[in-house]
Amino acid sequence: MKVMTMWRDALQGLIKRPATQRYPFVRQEAPERLRGHLVWDPDSCTGCGLCAKDCPADAIEVIVLDKKAKRFVFRYHVDRCTFCAQCVASCRQGCLSMLSDRWELAAFDKDSFLVQYGDEADVEAALAGEPEPDATPAE
Repeated sequence: MKVMTMWRDALQGLIKRPATQRYPFVRQEAPERLRGHLVWDPDSCTGCGLCAKDCPADAIEVIVLDKKAKRFVFRYHVDRCTFCAQCVASCRQGCLSMLSDRWELAAFDKDSFLVQYGDEADVEAALAGEPEPDATPAE
């Protein structure tokens, strides 16, 4: 009896269409509430760093170069992010959002998992470890 059930299922598999989807070739729209890639708006950011403090995965760094001139560097580690959107909820200025259309985050190298937002000169200064302009050197 079990052999007949097996043959019946095999024949139905030849006749019916497969239940799988042709994902890389045929793309479907992502749900609008999907939490994907994090995006930072530098114009409304005040550099408070609350998003970095509330991130449970330690995926966000806010480097303040000059708070008065609003010069910040925002570093986002995609490989650490758990996509919980806690940073978006805790941002009082509303400068963080998660895109629903950028959710395919696979890459061949590890360097593409570090996203740095900010002016190019500010990013270079942050990477060089330049001190803040208004900071006084310790004696």
